[in-house]
Amino acid sequence: MDLGSVVGISLSLILLGTAMMLGVGIGPYLDIPSILITVGGSITSLLIGYKMESMKKAFTFFMIAFKPQTFDVPGLIKKLVDYSTQARRDGILSLEQQSNQEENEFLKRGLNMAIDGAEPDSIRDLLETDMDRTLDRHKSNAGIFDTWAAYAGAYGMLGTLIGLVAMLLNMSDPASIGPAMAVALLTTFYGSFIGNIVGSPIANILMIRANDEALVKLLIIEGIMSIQAGDNPRALEAKLLTFLPPNQRVSQFE
Repeated sequence: MDLGSVVGISLSLILLGTAMMLGVGIGPYLDIPSILITVGGSITSLLIGYKMESMKKAFTFFMIAFKPQTFDVPGLIKKLVDYSTQARRDGILSLEQQSNQEENEFLKRGLNMAIDGAEPDSIRDLLETDMDRTLDRHKSNAGIFDTWAAYAGAYGMLGTLIGLVAMLLNMSDPASIGPAMAVALLTTFYGSFIGNIVGSPIANILMIRANDEALVKLLIIEGIMSIQAGDNPRALEAKLLTFLPPNQRVSQFE
């Protein structure tokens, strides 16, 4: 689990809940009409704007924010340098066994193409296309939550207008003013809650996860191209270490 995401959303809920309880309690903030307008309305708009298959996987995308795929980048760099060393010593065909046992499908695909003697441009084009399409899919998935934040805010304002209209039409009945004002204010509250605690933060962290994956794939592409070109392992390592922060760049040759 990603500690930052879990702690962040937990603290947000705790702080809001504590503030409510120190005021008038949680109960007054629970209003079914407001929930129907804001939560229900925004979800129906998402159903209109996105494919059903994407909406069915929305919970899976949500969980990626808290339990992301992890990448051992230093370990990956060491593996690529080891592959490069073996390829220079025994020839690139000697990597066939390692390629068949490789768990990283992206790396395995690139190694197989290099071993099969594919043209360098063909290998780079295929791998970069794969990387770009994957990034596009991840952006689309993150967009669901970004769009939900926008829709929730819009439905919050819509609910506020509905509540104000109901209040203005019943000014002669003091007993109806309170419930109408509750709908007017709480829909804005729910819209802000969805947008600023769920929608936008989740979309942002999903984009960070997507960019992290794209960076790892770019590292693999550079490694594959250098292995096929027969570059010196030390030169390859120096190139790949630039993908790491300066304080994490440790050479295995030192």
